[in-house]
Amino acid sequence: MTDIEKPEKHAFSAETFFKKPVVVVLGAIFCCILWGSAFPCVKIGYTLFNVDTTHTPSVILFAGLRFTLAGILVIVFGCISQKKFIFPKRQNWWSVLVLCVFQAILQYVFFYIGLANVTGVKGSVLNGLGVFFTIIFACFLFRTEKFNAIKLAGIVLGFAGVIVINLGGQFTFEFKLTGEGFIILSGISAAVAAGLVKVFSAHEDTTVLCGWQFLIGGTVLIVGGAAAGGRVDPQGFGAIAELVYLAFISSCAFTLQGYLVKYNPVSKIAVYKSTNPLFGAVFSALILGESDQLLNYTTIIAIVLVTTGIFIINKFGEKGQKGT
Repeated sequence: MTDIEKPEKHAFSAETFFKKPVVVVLGAIFCCILWGSAFPCVKIGYTLFNVDTTHTPSVILFAGLRFTLAGILVIVFGCISQKKFIFPKRQNWWSVLVLCVFQAILQYVFFYIGLANVTGVKGSVLNGLGVFFTIIFACFLFRTEKFNAIKLAGIVLGFAGVIVINLGGQFTFEFKLTGEGFIILSGISAAVAAGLVKVFSAHEDTTVLCGWQFLIGGTVLIVGGAAAGGRVDPQGFGAIAELVYLAFISSCAFTLQGYLVKYNPVSKIAVYKSTNPLFGAVFSALILGESDQLLNYTTIIAIVLVTTGIFIINKFGEKGQKGT
């Protein structure tokens, strides 16, 4: 009887649960919906907190407030769910700090500054390139899969989407390092962070990793932004509610993605991020009134190129490479 019960317990383990196709699909898409809503909500947050988007320290300070709160939310959730105070193992502190640099600090310093200099629709499409960087790093940096012509074709389509979205209505190529460039660098940092979570979560609890890296990273951003003269001025309850929602996006989406990546191949989860540009563009159109850019044929073509590239990478990229 004991031998029969053990497999039953294993059937309901975290690994079994997060490997279920329906959990992967719903969980990954839910993450993308949250991330998509972040593009316009960050811009609204700038207004509600009176953030001078031309003043980098103020932008960084605002980001720090969001991620510090996100870290607190994840840690509190972990303490309640595990019925104990969650803390990284002594030998894993370096993992938390390294992840913190790429996921909470670099990714969002680039993201917040970049988003302040591009529209929400454009930012969401450019940020979708992070999926391609994830594939590249999985092949060449983390060596968890092999590179091939199909994946190259997908990456080419993705960068074609970047070119198209930059053409604009007058067909002029517009590229600003602190705008479009920083959004792309943010995607690169996110791709590295995804690979690191896959590696580090084998030795440390995913909730602990996500919670503490956000708390430490957010604190660093607050201190750095404030020391450099950053200022925020929240306007009433709406500003606080907006900050809480932005913190929820980070705490929920990154922790859930962490568990999905831990128990599944990174590329398998990356395919669902093809919906990031779509959700970001739609939310930006609905909330920020950027419907003209959303309906512009160049934007639509760019979204199609980016999502098609991601799809073929994940649908056909591993053909004939079983066991890699």
